[in-house]
Amino acid sequence: MRPKSKYNIVPKLSSQLEPLRSLAYNLCFGWRQEIRDLFQRMDPKLWTDCGHNPVLMLGLISQERLEELSRDQGFMAQMERVSQDFNRYLSQPRIQSEDYSPDLPFQVAYFSAEFGLSGCLPIYSGGLGILAGDHLKSASDLNVPLVGVGLLYQEGYFSQYLSSDGWQMETYPVNDFSNMPVKLIRDKEGKPMQVSVEFKGEKVNILIWRIDVGRVPLYLLDTNLPINSPESRRTTAQLYGGDREMRLRQEIVLGIGGVRALKTLGIEPTIIHMNEGHSAFSALERINILRKEKGLSFDAAREMVIATTVFTTHTPVPAGNDVFSPDLVQTYFGEYAKELGINFRVLLGYGRLDPRNEGEKFGMSTLALRLSSHANGVSRLHGKVSRSIWQKIWSHHPVEDVPIDHITNGIHVPTWISREMAFLLIRYLGPDWAEDPDNERVWEQIENIPSTELWRSHERCRDHLVAFARRLLTERLREKDMDPAEMQNAGEVLTPDAMTIGFSRRFATYKRATLIFRDPDRLDRILNNPKYPVQMIISGKAHPQDNEGKEFIKTIIHLSREARFHRRIVFLEDYNFHIAHVMVSGCDLWLNTPRRPLEACGTSGMKALANGSLNLSVLDGWWDEGYHSKCGWAIGHGEVYKDYNAQDNIESNDLYNLLEEEVIPLFYHRGHDDVPRGWVEKMKAGLRYLVPIFNSHRMVQEYMDRYYLPCSKRFNVLSSNDFEGAKDLASWRQKLMTGWAGVSVEKVTSGNGLDMPVGSELEIEAAVKLGTLAPDDVTVEAYYGRLDHNGDFAERETTALEVYDSKDGTYKFKGKIPCLETGRFGYTVRIMPSRNRLENPFIMGLVTWA
Repeated sequence: MRPKSKYNIVPKLSSQLEPLRSLAYNLCFGWRQEIRDLFQRMDPKLWTDCGHNPVLMLGLISQERLEELSRDQGFMAQMERVSQDFNRYLSQPRIQSEDYSPDLPFQVAYFSAEFGLSGCLPIYSGGLGILAGDHLKSASDLNVPLVGVGLLYQEGYFSQYLSSDGWQMETYPVNDFSNMPVKLIRDKEGKPMQVSVEFKGEKVNILIWRIDVGRVPLYLLDTNLPINSPESRRTTAQLYGGDREMRLRQEIVLGIGGVRALKTLGIEPTIIHMNEGHSAFSALERINILRKEKGLSFDAAREMVIATTVFTTHTPVPAGNDVFSPDLVQTYFGEYAKELGINFRVLLGYGRLDPRNEGEKFGMSTLALRLSSHANGVSRLHGKVSRSIWQKIWSHHPVEDVPIDHITNGIHVPTWISREMAFLLIRYLGPDWAEDPDNERVWEQIENIPSTELWRSHERCRDHLVAFARRLLTERLREKDMDPAEMQNAGEVLTPDAMTIGFSRRFATYKRATLIFRDPDRLDRILNNPKYPVQMIISGKAHPQDNEGKEFIKTIIHLSREARFHRRIVFLEDYNFHIAHVMVSGCDLWLNTPRRPLEACGTSGMKALANGSLNLSVLDGWWDEGYHSKCGWAIGHGEVYKDYNAQDNIESNDLYNLLEEEVIPLFYHRGHDDVPRGWVEKMKAGLRYLVPIFNSHRMVQEYMDRYYLPCSKRFNVLSSNDFEGAKDLASWRQKLMTGWAGVSVEKVTSGNGLDMPVGSELEIEAAVKLGTLAPDDVTVEAYYGRLDHNGDFAERETTALEVYDSKDGTYKFKGKIPCLETGRFGYTVRIMPSRNRLENPFIMGLVTWA
């Protein structure tokens, strides 16, 4: 029996307690401790039982308790103070959004398939989602005019439990949106606002929900409407669930549906930022809208979209990028290509490394790269890896010139530090440190914190972690109706004062969670050293289809059950936001063992760093650029191996040696006050020198300065005067595409000899033919740099050459190359589309070399 109508029952709050509703429905509670303290004070046990979900708590707390609180002068005073601070945060930002672009429209739309914002919103799976959540939080703190767009999953990501044999099993709890900090968007008449997309000719209706992340709205799309077919309703059922067709449907809803949702909401972004390739269809829909509503040609609309799109890739292996068979794409986009005004094969070409290869699959990251003016990896090393992966798109350029840069990820520090660390920072860095966490001058004051005080604060976090792990293990055994003796043993694992190693992340095989277990006997000697005891806390999930990752978990579980490891190694089931928070704040050493260079960034180590934990990691991802011996330890020296077995043997041995010879002795080298002074110095160095760099405020500000603001200016230039700039750019591009065959470098000469003294300049002259093009259509450059032992460029720079003469269709350009250092150098000349006309001259794929 189904109900005739539906309604929600909401908490009944008196007018005095009404501020609680506003506090509950804004994700500020995720990073403002005073808001969490307020809800915890209302009912500490209920706050824990509700998973720190204030909306659910308000729905469950008794009316008698609410009335009691309204008469509690202490609580009311605290609520009033917290509410005022919250309203001040929303209404009085340190930076006005208009200050970013005072004269022109500026609006960023940030698309992501997942957002990790809080443990009570399980619509994320791992690092990609947590990064997206931290991006929104820092955008809020910095008052960036940004909105988020994603999907609201009915079941979210899976919950993990382990069988008696240690094998990962999955369940999919259903999210109850009515008891989560999310609100349905309604129109002026109170009806749910909807947009729609088409699946093979079937209209699919989509609801729009809103989450407030401080000052930033996040809009989430939901296909679970009775009017849709059962299969279409399930499109937003599970994050990364279903087969390839379901994934394609999700990405249609996210990309096409997301753009339509923004339009329906009256939001006109000047920049679209695609966080991974899942939302690449947003570029096609923007082209579609510009054609229909502004009368632009496909080419002119494409120029607008390219110039105003930013794409961030997170995947360091080609197999990690979504691809779809041409036949599947045809069934969903055959008619859509006609709306775009292009042949379907042309559409397929945008998603192929080689557009002419009819057998190649359609790739979302390829589509995103071809329709973005800016692309970046998420660490310096990942940028280098990405250039190698995607070089085929720019096949006429050397790999180092592939236009994929990097902006290293960061973490939202206020979200991830412990209560103890937050109080310590307020005391010594000032009450406003969280508003300016990327300011190096702020973090210089770390030196003022007494070593004893920093260490005792960290020890309290370790005590909390050990107590938390024992409680969690005991609860899991109780749920499985295990023997009371086993539950008692679980309550006695670990030691509060032993050095604690943390390892928690996705159990993807390249992360090598079992590297430290490669020699169990040696690990036994390390962990059970009676003088220097060590313990490990491990947590993480394998993808439901990743049996090899599940085997890693099973291996660790079996080892942890051996008598010699029973009290020294624990695995915490169902890794989530809360477990991660407790672990990064309480561990002494954070372990990361990926197979270089497959870790795109790895932000868990940054979270541990911000809590004073030290990192021991392979030089991969962020640690490749963050490592310094005064802040932590590195496994290896950045080697890349072809023989994985040999690599694992070498690096596991290096790991054991570091633990035995350096890490553990430093931890236990204590003074009379029982403080490990050398260890604390490393803690301070990490906090002072690395936290101001590896945080999301710096990251968002870098996106602002390098991508968002230039793209927004470009948007306003191209859209002015009825899109005259976009139309002109499309015509100019066509001119270059048809005339580039006539471009050549006829002769290159140097006015100086081969041996150049330091400090001099090498004069270069190039004679070039441009065919039907003119000198202002192109950029002619000297391409020069130091050479390696093979005579190839080890480093390269460019300098523009200026035209000074023309005769019989030949143009002469000249310029000078600075000779600043001694060594072996070389140069050549290249011609590219004009840098003055394009946001990214590489995007056209045109280049002619001498």
